[in-house]
Amino acid sequence: MAVNGALAIPVDAELAADSPRELRAFARAAEDAGFARLWAPELYRSSTVPLAIAAEATERIELGTGVALAFTRSPFTLALEALDLDELSGGRLVLGMGAGARRLNQRWHAVAYDPPVRRMRETVAAVRELIRALPAGERARAEGRLVDVEVIGYRRPHAAPRREVPVWLAAMMPGMARLGGAIADGVLGHPVAPPGWARETVLPAMRSGAERAGHLAPPLAGGLIVAADDADPAGARRAAACTVGFYATVKTYEPLFAGEGFAGRLPGIRTAFVVRDADRLAEAVGEDMTDAFAAAGTLADVRRRAGAWEGLADRLWVTPPHHLQEAPEVARWQEGILSAFGGQAPGG
Repeated sequence: MAVNGALAIPVDAELAADSPRELRAFARAAEDAGFARLWAPELYRSSTVPLAIAAEATERIELGTGVALAFTRSPFTLALEALDLDELSGGRLVLGMGAGARRLNQRWHAVAYDPPVRRMRETVAAVRELIRALPAGERARAEGRLVDVEVIGYRRPHAAPRREVPVWLAAMMPGMARLGGAIADGVLGHPVAPPGWARETVLPAMRSGAERAGHLAPPLAGGLIVAADDADPAGARRAAACTVGFYATVKTYEPLFAGEGFAGRLPGIRTAFVVRDADRLAEAVGEDMTDAFAAAGTLADVRRRAGAWEGLADRLWVTPPHHLQEAPEVARWQEGILSAFGGQAPGG
């Protein structure tokens, strides 16, 4: 049976807006429209504070950090933030964690990155142990080579709705996907990782990790850039192309674009990206590359493109274009997402 207006799998939305008031309003609208979960990204805002606003504004929708950068916080801070958000939301938090890009970790945050898979494995173990132990006043011990934590004589004096919080890992390369399959409650795909990449790279690695760990693979959430506007489909496609172009400049993501046959286009995209000209960047990306990595155009266009995830992912999370978009334009694409995938009219 189709849900969220178009798909037979749950659809999650990105929590993105220009002000606290608009964050609150979008969270309510997404809940009213039947979206399953809100994911709060971490780039222009933190992944945690907007969820505190959404927790106060909503009652049912799940709230996920999408994603919290795992290496830029201590495990103790990650655990406290998770406990706070789970308490504020009445047990609705999903703790999404990701490694992020090596350069951003090292140059923006001045933290160690390598080896990311081992570091993530030990970070997840430490965070889970702290979430379990701190509210009960029990000794917390997570022994690792890179992340080694011990807490004795501490009790968090605030209510904890549950002893465990679901942990999802962001993964698009085989190593992290294999780890996600082994230890995570779910795996969050990247918005420019197309269905073919998930089928051929992410899912096999997840299943391999799960098999080694002796259990079934956890659910996968596919990601998708979405810009929908029946009145201006060309403008929607241009906006989506700019965000595809932004991701195409990141070296970490080169295998995704090469895998779809666009390796030769990347130098021109990088040149256009530097001058920050939206028309030039969209032209450098091109219609075919936009279609390969985003869903853009009319409401029917984006629903059709999103349908490629049915039967492959367990859920889909959709994000509006951000690059070279002013706040009113991002709000416009968020409205398009509500219209394209909402099970009912916002507020209905």
